[in-house]
Amino acid sequence: MRVNWLVGYELMESQSATTSAPKAARAVSRLTLNGHYVRLEPLSAEAHAEALYPHLCGPGTDALWRWMAAGPFADFSAFKAYIAQMASQTETQFFAVVVPDTGDVLGHLSLMRADVANGVIEIGSILFGAALQRTRMATEAVYLLARMVFDDLGYRRLEWKCNTLNEPSRRAALRFGFVFEGVFRQHMIVKGQNRDTAWFALLDGDWPARRAAFEAWLAPGNFDRHGGQINKLQQES
Repeated sequence: MRVNWLVGYELMESQSATTSAPKAARAVSRLTLNGHYVRLEPLSAEAHAEALYPHLCGPGTDALWRWMAAGPFADFSAFKAYIAQMASQTETQFFAVVVPDTGDVLGHLSLMRADVANGVIEIGSILFGAALQRTRMATEAVYLLARMVFDDLGYRRLEWKCNTLNEPSRRAALRFGFVFEGVFRQHMIVKGQNRDTAWFALLDGDWPARRAAFEAWLAPGNFDRHGGQINKLQQES
């Protein structure tokens, strides 16, 4: 009986330690984030729309918009209005993905649905042009936002959500170390069609190992002279 009591006491003590109230996180500011391969700038129609347009619109780009709530767009004026609308949002912070050496703007992504009291935030509205997809630049863009979320702003949970049919997004979430948590059925209606939403999350307790994995993968020494990766990101987890 005494052993059982001690086990129960230790369990209660452990649960108490893990359920103490954490500090609230901080809101996302309009900051520029600098990496080795990309720079994330607060999205602006005046600064970024013209450079983004050829990467996200035009012949062969309609598939990029399949999973987005808006687009594709028939002309530049409509696209610029979309960028202006995204940039003007106050509850969602959009970032343009800029190549530092050339100034090319290859895509955008955002931090959204910030719940500072509970320390929860979501990375989303990820739209990468073909020149950005499956590159070091794309991986670093996600890393820069995750690093800010956990290291600078003090969030406990970073979420990733996508249409369950969006296999590239699901694979990317797992590659970046997000854990699949389930499917919300009939969660949304997007472009007149049902969306079942797959939920993934990365926690603050997971982050130190994931940060080390990101940084090891992004290191110049992890790539051969042709730019091919030597070790996969998931191998570092």
